[in-house]
Amino acid sequence: MTTTDLNLIRTFVAIYETGSVSGAARRLNITQPSVSHSLSRLRDLLHDPLFTRKREGMIPTFNAMQLFRAFKGALDDIEAAISATRRFDPTQSTRCFRLAMSDLGELYFLPFLVREFQNVAPSIALEVVQLDSERISEWLTTGSVDAAVGNLQLVGGHARKRTLFTETYSCLLSASHSSIGETLSIEDYVAATHVVVAPFTGHHLVEDVMTEMGLERKIGLRVPHFTNLVEVIASTDMVLTLPTRVARAFVSDGRMRALPVPFPIPSFDVNLYWQPHTEDSSAQQWLCDTISRTLGSV
Repeated sequence: MTTTDLNLIRTFVAIYETGSVSGAARRLNITQPSVSHSLSRLRDLLHDPLFTRKREGMIPTFNAMQLFRAFKGALDDIEAAISATRRFDPTQSTRCFRLAMSDLGELYFLPFLVREFQNVAPSIALEVVQLDSERISEWLTTGSVDAAVGNLQLVGGHARKRTLFTETYSCLLSASHSSIGETLSIEDYVAATHVVVAPFTGHHLVEDVMTEMGLERKIGLRVPHFTNLVEVIASTDMVLTLPTRVARAFVSDGRMRALPVPFPIPSFDVNLYWQPHTEDSSAQQWLCDTISRTLGSV
């Protein structure tokens, strides 16, 4: 099999798995015209249209579905063999990795990651995209992101998961709160005015538990993300429930306090998610190992 033939197979598998020409182009890091050209060659070679373009994406023909089973297995074997002889060198690479995380993750985790990258891979770039729990499975499958960090209930497809650490929730409030002292009762919690963040970030466990307990809290502010909430909490009597590590980091300037949530909430895992792509396995493995090593100890 020539390199050209192998690239055609790579293109076919990428279109099949991503469901689009643009998705295949992003995964393979080539232009959309290059993908379209390869698809045209494959159609001529195999005497089959292979995919039909519809509103929901590129739909494979019956022959394409049969070919995928054979091509995918063969390609994985070939790519694994090639990868075994090709070591990724982070000290020389200029690769840009795309990582999905919430804005809270950016606030707390990103400084640790950037320092580690600068120390061990100074020419590698990192692009962070806002985590959307409803789309992350698609992003991992299509290769739109290389990995994701967060607390996600379900990531479908062939995504893999590695637990970085186990976390709990705490309440963040002003150090000069007018009615809450050194302890927080469940009555105080229900009576307080709360800030809540949109559930697509993955932080909805508190709301779920309160619903099960038949409790309802007063929501005074709803926001799409955690960014810029520090000043709101420090200067008002509003209460914000958020992961304990981040709450403890916010109290360092003395303007706020962190107190335990006054009812039992299960702990949750902060995980690393990724979907292996054999054409880039050594680089992706380095990324996942670096994230795991760096964030697993914070």
